[in-house]
Amino acid sequence: MSGAAGTPHGRLSGAELAAAEHALVQDAAWAGASTSLSGGVVLVGFALLLGAGPFTIGLLGALPALAQIAQLPAIALVERVGRRRELAVWLGVAGRVVILPLALLPLLADRSLALMLLVLGQALVAGLAAMSACAWNSWMHDLMPRSGMGAFLARRLAWPTVAALVAGIAAGLLVDNWPGNDSANAYILAFALAACAGFASSWFLARVPDVPMPRVRAGAPSIAGLIRRPLADLDFRLLIRFLASWSFATNLAAPFTTVYLLQQVGLSLGTVLALWACGQLANALTVGLWGRLSDRFSDKAVLGAAAPAVLLCLAALPLASALERGPLLLSLLTIIHLVMGVAMGGTALASNTIALRLAPTGEGTAYMAAVSLCNAAAAGTAPILGGLLADWFAARELKIVVNWAAPGTSLTLTPLRLEHWDFFFVLAALAGLHALHRLELVREGTGGGLRVHARDLALEAVRTLRSLSSADGIRAGIAFPLGRLVGRRPRRIRPAPAQPS
Repeated sequence: MSGAAGTPHGRLSGAELAAAEHALVQDAAWAGASTSLSGGVVLVGFALLLGAGPFTIGLLGALPALAQIAQLPAIALVERVGRRRELAVWLGVAGRVVILPLALLPLLADRSLALMLLVLGQALVAGLAAMSACAWNSWMHDLMPRSGMGAFLARRLAWPTVAALVAGIAAGLLVDNWPGNDSANAYILAFALAACAGFASSWFLARVPDVPMPRVRAGAPSIAGLIRRPLADLDFRLLIRFLASWSFATNLAAPFTTVYLLQQVGLSLGTVLALWACGQLANALTVGLWGRLSDRFSDKAVLGAAAPAVLLCLAALPLASALERGPLLLSLLTIIHLVMGVAMGGTALASNTIALRLAPTGEGTAYMAAVSLCNAAAAGTAPILGGLLADWFAARELKIVVNWAAPGTSLTLTPLRLEHWDFFFVLAALAGLHALHRLELVREGTGGGLRVHARDLALEAVRTLRSLSSADGIRAGIAFPLGRLVGRRPRRIRPAPAQPS
């Protein structure tokens, strides 16, 4: 294994820690590009090209979550082997290798066989990624200091967002403008580039210093014993319940958003990817704000501010199917995607950070795996349930009609009309309200909760967003991620001058 050697006693100097953070940001950027080119909107379009129906789309959306079951053997593997960097890197490389043959599926004449191989291949990719993530979570739990973790994770979330944005737009242009309208070749190229970006991600990850496991247990611990510890921890169990219920709510509709915009609203893939890019850009420009708020206040306060905005966006999406295609429709969808991008950045950052902070030192493998497994059960069940119910909802419609009749005049208004995919967004918003109730029960261990920090958090957010609205603020917000993308080297931390005696 190439890369920096492990540091004795698991402690890094200031310069080593800065270099590690730099490599982790680069790793995340290339991974974001890889995911964008072979997952999300592109994967849905690829599956539709092969003739996928609602259940297959839901199953593909559920696979990354269902594959987290692979963390069960990964937990025992990490605890037994202890070489977490090697496991994280090589399992990730294996997953990127699998992407390459998937690029050739459009060349198969049998579309049913191609779809079956796509599902099996995505299951294998997701399973290897889950095993790699198990080693990575345990490794990062012991490598990164608790102070400033929110700011670091914000940088690491900003980079894949920017890289995914660029890669997603490029994929959309390829599909919509490929010579001869042969989009199959465009998808082949996109998947091949995804594998290459994934290999670059693994190369940067291999350059991050390793740290030894903090303790060695006598004998190999059982998987059940490892998982039982976090589930027996009352405070952590309350957190797991919130994270699982939130995962169910957001994943009930998320895999079908692209299908909804392509089929029910009638947009092109390029337009859908442009809207997605707007959300990614908003995410990248504001995730630093969420990181500062997370460090200054609490992760629970960030979740309490960002999660309701996500639910409002989900509830507003059905309005798109009631509007004619035109500037008004595109304006509405752009606003929804911008707000959703900002809010999802906050929920993603705080969800990751709160779990890392509440996991006890030395217990990162079991605690983070327990979070992943419970989230997987919820996030995997939701899209499969949605896929099974899609045809049932396709034949249903809910309409509220208001009639006004007077001498010589008659007026009919329809303030509410839901059909097919509209139901999923409303149900997801209702499930999210239940998740917010679960959040109230979480005890983070800070000086205050949602109500205590709400005013100060809102004022800080308004001040930061106001600064971003100026020309200098916009340049600074864009320069933040772009400066790191071009590979700015981390500055060495100079020792403080000795004080005179």
